[in-house]
Amino acid sequence: AKKITVMRLLLLSMIALAACGGAGELDAAPSSAPASAADLVTFCDRLPRPAYARLQLHDASDDWYEVYEVGAGVWAIYEPFQWQEVISYLIAGTEYSVLFDSGNGIGRIRPIVEELTDTPVRVINSHGHFDHIGGNFEFDEVLSVSLPFTLERMHGVQNEMVSMEASPQALCKALPDGVTEDSHRILPFKITGRIADGDTLDLGGRRLEVLQVPGHTPDAIALLDREAGYLWTGDSFYEGPIWLFFPETDLPAYRDSVARMAALVPELQAVFPAHNTPHAEPALLLKLEDYLLQILAGEVEAVSVGDGNVEFRFEEFSFLMREDYNRID
Repeated sequence: AKKITVMRLLLLSMIALAACGGAGELDAAPSSAPASAADLVTFCDRLPRPAYARLQLHDASDDWYEVYEVGAGVWAIYEPFQWQEVISYLIAGTEYSVLFDSGNGIGRIRPIVEELTDTPVRVINSHGHFDHIGGNFEFDEVLSVSLPFTLERMHGVQNEMVSMEASPQALCKALPDGVTEDSHRILPFKITGRIADGDTLDLGGRRLEVLQVPGHTPDAIALLDREAGYLWTGDSFYEGPIWLFFPETDLPAYRDSVARMAALVPELQAVFPAHNTPHAEPALLLKLEDYLLQILAGEVEAVSVGDGNVEFRFEEFSFLMREDYNRID
């Protein structure tokens, strides 16, 4: 019970940051969690994010998901009404399509996918955190780097660990029918095939390269379409507070992975992150590398955000780390 209470307090602190975070507005982020849950729901007032005004809502959208075509044969499947604002991506080929992440598991994502493509669909997860594997169980094929961190999550995540994700504080609208705070969980799934760094997936008319980019988690990956100049970054980069405070986070590995992604910038046309906004300018990856190196060299002032975590704030995004993070010379 104590562990769940701590997790809920951490969730409330992170929701507070989400409420005041967002690209270009991190200077308004609180230095600690607000005093009451009522203070936390203001993140709903910030929706829709301005970036979505430039996109056309797709007819495949439903009461839980908003769908946007963000590139040729690429659809962002966005969960705007839950505080994490997870974005999964359907990447279409003529032979099969890839669903890069499957969301929180609160809404059912497969009906959305089936409206967008009639090709077979293979799920690939950017990493094994619960908010990216929630819909895996709905699909017959799941490809994975199959590291121990990933394999542990095949068994699902019980309600006591994720109930707060379906709590009133985490939501901007009612839950889908049949889902409650007391029943929400991540269902088990089966990994049907293995992928590894350097693999190329031929979807038919589109080739995706697998890049293992550990750091946020040991199993973190990115996908690269060199011909189109598209890079899907998962949680290794997005426009918001980037979470680097987990026990599984490896900052030296993250530094190296960021350098690898930043080196791709000259050939990129678009970056597709897994939270908040579905399209980012590739040049932000250069800033990501620069800012991270400044932090690791001890050149940026940390702001305490409670729960043993600190935030390093920049104009476009921020980094959340443990207070005892290790500087790297």
